[in-house]
Amino acid sequence: MKENLFDVLIYLFENYMDEESELVPDPDAIRTELLEAGFPQGDITKAFDWLESLAEQQTIRTASPTFRIFSGQEAAKLDVECRGFLLSLEQMGILTPACRELVIDRVMALNEENISLENLKWVVLMVLFSQPDEEIAFAKMEHLVYESFPDYLH
Repeated sequence: MKENLFDVLIYLFENYMDEESELVPDPDAIRTELLEAGFPQGDITKAFDWLESLAEQQTIRTASPTFRIFSGQEAAKLDVECRGFLLSLEQMGILTPACRELVIDRVMALNEENISLENLKWVVLMVLFSQPDEEIAFAKMEHLVYESFPDYLH
């Protein structure tokens, strides 16, 4: 079973990041559940660290409109398709310039050489979920994430 950090993050998102739930799940119990499900300890720790860092992020203030030039490291991790996708999310009003910067920050925090479009969609979804007053953008992004899965998964 080849699992990675994204698999752990997606599992956590789908099973525990429910804004309607008033109960805060026990992190130790979640870690035990993830281990029993076959996720490697290192990836579990990295996922918790990544989510904790996301929760600690301050909202970045940007003047609108903004023009974004990607650094060499960002361009290496986010290919042309991913960068274009971020731009299109901004043009559709799903991502604000501030949220775009948080997405890029969270992508750069991942220990991945490059990010696939599907994984980028999940990062965007998690960032929007973590931000106050982004419920509409989150709902639109959630639709984009889940519409790309084949019907046989539903």
